[in-house]
Amino acid sequence: MSTLLAGQIAAGEVVERPASVVKELVENALDAGARRITVDLEQGGIELVRVSDDGGGIHPEDLPLALAPHATSKIARAEDLDHIATLGFRGEALASIASVARVTIRSRTIDQTGASEIGAEGSVVSALRPAAGPVGTTVTVRNLFFNTPARRKFLRTVQTEQARCLDALRDLAMGHPAVGFAATVEGRKVLDLPPGQDPRERALALLGPELDREVLEVHADEMDDARGVTLWGLVGRPSIARASNKAQHLLLNGRAIRDRTIQHALSEAFRGLIEPSRYPTAVLMLDMSPEGVDVNVHPAKAEVRFRDGSLVHSVVLNAVRRALRAADLTPSLGAAMGTQPRPADPTAVLPSSPVPAVIPTDRFIEYFRREVPAQAGPAFSYESIRQAMEAPIPGATEPASAQVDVAAAAAPAADEGVIAVPRPAPGILQVHNSYVVTQDESGVLIIDQHALHERVMFEQLLDRVMRGSLESQRLLTPVVLDVSPQQADRLGELKPLFDRIGVQADPLGPRQVGVHAFPTFLFDRGVDPEPFMRDLFERADDEDFAPGSEQAMRDVLDMMACKAAVKAGDRMSPQELAELLKLREQVERSSNCPHGRPTTLRLSIGDLERLFGRT
Repeated sequence: MSTLLAGQIAAGEVVERPASVVKELVENALDAGARRITVDLEQGGIELVRVSDDGGGIHPEDLPLALAPHATSKIARAEDLDHIATLGFRGEALASIASVARVTIRSRTIDQTGASEIGAEGSVVSALRPAAGPVGTTVTVRNLFFNTPARRKFLRTVQTEQARCLDALRDLAMGHPAVGFAATVEGRKVLDLPPGQDPRERALALLGPELDREVLEVHADEMDDARGVTLWGLVGRPSIARASNKAQHLLLNGRAIRDRTIQHALSEAFRGLIEPSRYPTAVLMLDMSPEGVDVNVHPAKAEVRFRDGSLVHSVVLNAVRRALRAADLTPSLGAAMGTQPRPADPTAVLPSSPVPAVIPTDRFIEYFRREVPAQAGPAFSYESIRQAMEAPIPGATEPASAQVDVAAAAAPAADEGVIAVPRPAPGILQVHNSYVVTQDESGVLIIDQHALHERVMFEQLLDRVMRGSLESQRLLTPVVLDVSPQQADRLGELKPLFDRIGVQADPLGPRQVGVHAFPTFLFDRGVDPEPFMRDLFERADDEDFAPGSEQAMRDVLDMMACKAAVKAGDRMSPQELAELLKLREQVERSSNCPHGRPTTLRLSIGDLERLFGRT
């Protein structure tokens, strides 16, 4: 096999596209101690990639070695592979690039009076020659894949390749905020980051300064005797979650990586705060001893293997959860209006069973009295509600009694035998029997009553299941369900899950199941056992449903909470509204329902001033 062919085979792993060239050359510049790096692109990097730095440079005697296969000054012994502290270490990048492009290297060290230059094209390396240039190194790569047309034809459009080159550069720039970065495209400057920035400044400069108020800082320090991990990062509020994970930037010791362990921890921290089809925005920078991670498991060094992956997962999960719990995650209505509308939850608008337009107040209050955990606060009382209604509202500019009750004036009379709904409590307004409007010190709050009630009940159910199982009520006659043979076969597998939620179901034949007991909680909320159990069996048919997993339990509790929650169109009394708002302050993650949809939007004072032209 010829040297050129061997180099081109190696290049197939290292040099996938122009972005690979940018990544490898910029990593070399960072390893050389550069304080400022400039990248020039033409035709998306296909015709030209030039990377210039002010690092330590390459001695003239070493320039020919820089183009030799697997020649590196970063690894001296086999033991060095166990504690790699540089971004590059294999020594194949320049040789592989030179085998599929025309490469020129100009470099000067601080002790040299002038620069030296060398070139390569394919397997042919030119003689060393003197040149003019500052201290540092400039690598020019032209005509990528000129001698491998089959590889060149698989490149994407110029715009796509250019975008990927800039993405690779931004990832490295984010991990090295002390270094200045600049980039030009066809001679036009598209990136200019000064040196000496702190991590937050650099991250926001790349993500967009408009996100400053939409991100939360996360911190963790689990470093012990040079082992463990430290973490700093920014995570976006649920309201700025994206449709893909491209807004997730993971950096380990300054190296941009892809890692399922970290991504899973991030997703778990946001579980129930965003819809399953969306991804959190995040910049996570981890630092750990080189002995704790193997970076030599991927040809492009994009993936790593942690020696203690469970520790990394735990640190990221707990740090992000702490940041989310400490923050007010209520999204601004002004920000929400600039995004695509979220799909409505059909169960919130079209309940599976008829629901009266007016809920009997005593039953609703009785539910709250029984279901609120003792540690959440004092028991419900009409006296506490009266005091809450008469108390002044923070930030109010006029007496509460002066507020106009629009909903009560438009509401029809209640049916006979059902408690009539009096006018709402001052400061609380129910709109179209679906939304609750109130205020806090920051502005106006608009609440989806179904979504908030669903979150409240989900958290209460989860707390009770974690401490035991739900109460069940025996049926006078069993509910008989026609099921498929596969569903009947899974009944034994589902029994532990059914026991925890208060369901007793036994086979009555190859295609029938009898439900003998049903959760008391669902009975009290008027949920019909037959359609609920049909939906539960259908959910269990999903291939991703693992009955013994925590995720399966959460899915079922979410289903229970959604079925039993107040629906859009249900009229609520003042006491019910006040109790619901009180519970909003007591449960975790009240800003979002278990599906991830927002329960509350805030129209801030600033939003109001802008809408009314005051600013």
